[in-house]
Amino acid sequence: MSRPEHINPPELFYDETEASKYHSNTRVMRIQKEMAERALELLNLPEPGSLLLDIGCGSGLSGDVLVDAGHAYVGCDISGDMLNIAAQSETYAEVCQSDIGQGLPFRPGMFDGAISISAVQWLCYSDKKEHVAKKRLCKFFSTLYDCLVRGSRAVIQLYPETPEQMELISSCAMKSGFGGGWVVDFPNSVKAKKYYLCLLAGVDNNNKAPSQLPLALGVSQQTEIEATSRKRVQRKKGRRERGNVKARDWILDKKERQRQQGKKVRPDTKFTGRKRRDKM
Repeated sequence: MSRPEHINPPELFYDETEASKYHSNTRVMRIQKEMAERALELLNLPEPGSLLLDIGCGSGLSGDVLVDAGHAYVGCDISGDMLNIAAQSETYAEVCQSDIGQGLPFRPGMFDGAISISAVQWLCYSDKKEHVAKKRLCKFFSTLYDCLVRGSRAVIQLYPETPEQMELISSCAMKSGFGGGWVVDFPNSVKAKKYYLCLLAGVDNNNKAPSQLPLALGVSQQTEIEATSRKRVQRKKGRRERGNVKARDWILDKKERQRQQGKKVRPDTKFTGRKRRDKM
């Protein structure tokens, strides 16, 4: 099944028909609610009553979770049809139509935190000639950093397609001043695995550094220790099995592979793989 990002840019993909299907799909509603609740948990807000930013708010599914938890929010999204549905919600908040790749249009220090559900990965795809993924991501993260209170957090849930995308997104965030990193829930599950980029916006007014990243769901400390131990044992076992990897047969096999790859290799002689004398 093709990813939506491969079909059309978000403002075209989420037209009136697709937006209506999205908002009425019970499975989508359940998943979006679960991810928004998890993002809110990762924000680690001290108490209700915060003003939050919902990036890529869509039809307001994640915003409903924020309101139910006692917070106020402002939403932004590029799809006008999605925002039209959000406007009909009972928990409707202030929303604006905005391309986050061109920056967030909010004043500095306006929000106590921010969440984004299934939106930021769209910036990795070039829909127009002038769209450059790295520039758009840096513009987004720099303006996000500016509009957050120092010491607050932003939690970005997304679906990266490749490890290179993960590296690109996180590197742009760090260049914009954020600290933090990835929290991957249920990393050993194909269906339940979820990626959250948990960002820390500097230090607060009391010059206190933000707390460490929270633990991922489905991963215990014991599991991590056991996995590290298994890798160490496997490395030792592999070294014993390989033995002297610089033996003549190993060298001849390697040179033959290089020849098949079209590489320039020195010819084999009686001295190939021969042990050299120790230097005096």
